[in-house]
Amino acid sequence: MSQGKVWKYGDNVNTDVIFPGRYTYQIMPPEEMAKHALEDLDPEFAAGARPGDVVVAGKNFGCGSSREQAAACLRGTGVQAVVARSFARIYFRNAINLGLAVLQCDEAVDALEKGDAVDLDLSRGEIRSAKGTFRFLPLPESVIGILEAGGLLEYTRKKLAKE
Repeated sequence: MSQGKVWKYGDNVNTDVIFPGRYTYQIMPPEEMAKHALEDLDPEFAAGARPGDVVVAGKNFGCGSSREQAAACLRGTGVQAVVARSFARIYFRNAINLGLAVLQCDEAVDALEKGDAVDLDLSRGEIRSAKGTFRFLPLPESVIGILEAGGLLEYTRKKLAKE
């Protein structure tokens, strides 16, 4: 994984805030969705997010509806992961399916602030920054494979092509 900067938010960031509901029924590619990521919560995010950046939030990230656009729009910005105290179950699965790492690490949430530089090591279960190294449960190889492939669909295609 690459180094990025932190974008920090609070608790209960819901799917309507991650990807505004007014765009839900418009068909658009992830690059277009990315332009609307978090626009009602942080108007600077979509224009300022860079590949490798990390969203850090409190508890219950991704609560609300089950729409995949809330994960796809963040992935479209190049965000490599969301680090939070906890995730809504459906958001957690949608994010992995779309190739976006979702990591639970209370210590990182407590320590990291907007703009901090971070480096993630998914296989070792580490978030490194000038403020320290924060550990999370390392992801299973299968999940890392899905993330590295860019999502479950690509992972499955590659796996079937090998057979």
